[in-house]
Amino acid sequence: MSAPHCIANPPKLCYSYGAGKVQQLGGLNCYVSGPLDSKLAILLVSDVFGYEATNLRKLADKIGGAGFYVVVPDFFHGDPYVENGAKPIGVWLKDHAVDNVSKDAKVVIEDLKAAGISKVGIGGVCSGGKTVVDLAKIPCVEATVLLHPAFVTLDDIQGVKVPILVLGAETDETTPPKVVKQFEIALQAKTEVDSLVKIFGGVTHGWTVRYDEDDKIAVKVAEEAHQDMLKWFIKHLH
Repeated sequence: MSAPHCIANPPKLCYSYGAGKVQQLGGLNCYVSGPLDSKLAILLVSDVFGYEATNLRKLADKIGGAGFYVVVPDFFHGDPYVENGAKPIGVWLKDHAVDNVSKDAKVVIEDLKAAGISKVGIGGVCSGGKTVVDLAKIPCVEATVLLHPAFVTLDDIQGVKVPILVLGAETDETTPPKVVKQFEIALQAKTEVDSLVKIFGGVTHGWTVRYDEDDKIAVKVAEEAHQDMLKWFIKHLH
């Protein structure tokens, strides 16, 4: 499994950022946001940089503000990828296999449903997209969103059994537009599954969570993707 092209612009990390808090779910530290009494939960699966990325937590707060209980687990157990750190990306990926992340995500979802959550949506950023499609095949969630996914194959897409939104980038070496178009064709053939595929022009892989906060255009296009995601969850969970 080759490294996704997502490490050129590492995100800002802030352990204490956000309107939510960190608590344990499924045996993992999780950033949680949104109303505690909501029966609708959204699970966000980070990219390799982990659950402490500031823009990812901002996205969690935004979705929580719409009435969802949002959970962003630390699937890397305190060991997110660090650019120019001790572990090269290839070694780091072997230490944090997607299969293990998917297993951990199932446990978190089981905890949520045991606590009274009635429906769960899941969104995955970059490598987190692979976990999303893994869970969409079972299925153990009610709606899914892929944000510039990595490692997702056409076979994965063909196995999806729940509503899925795919947001791709015009410039993306990891999952280029021609591959996203293949996803779209496969999903259109699955008439029993509601789907929507959208390719954003003028953006690169990672644009939804690794944008420059001082770049008004980048913020605007990221916000468009966030709103698409939120509308999808509202449509399929409410």
